Amino acid sequence: MPGDIIYINVEEGLNRMMKNIVLFNKLLVKFKNDKTIDDIESAFAGGDAEKAKVAAHTLKGLAANLSLIELYKQVLELETQLKAGTFNNDQMALVRTTFDKTLPEIDKVINSYV
Repeated sequence: MPGDIIYINVEEGLNRMMKNIVLFNKLLVKFKNDKTIDDIESAFAGGDAEKAKVAAHTLKGLAANLSLIELYKQVLELETQLKAGTFNNDQMALVRTTFDKTLPEIDKVINSYV
C-alpha cells in the first residue's frame, strides 16, 4: 500500500545473500550489535561533520546491504544534509527513531528463521 513504511524487505535481503538465510540472519544479528548509530550521534553532538559523514555513509551501506529500506532512506537524507554542511537535529532524531523501530522488525525476521 502506498505510504506504508517498510523497515526490512526480507525477500530483497535474501536475494542479496543468494537466498542464504543463515548468512542473512548472521548479518542481521551483527547489525543489531553495531554501534555506528552511536558514532553518528556522538559526532553529530560534537559538531564533527567529517566523522558524522563517514559514520552516516557506513550506516547507509549497512542498511542498503541488509535491505533495511526506511533506515536507508533516512540515513541517505542525513548524509546528503551533512555533505551540504547542514546539521539537522530533526533528521538525526528521525534516523534514531527509524533505527529503533527497525530493530524489532529485525528480531521478527531472525526469530522466524531459527
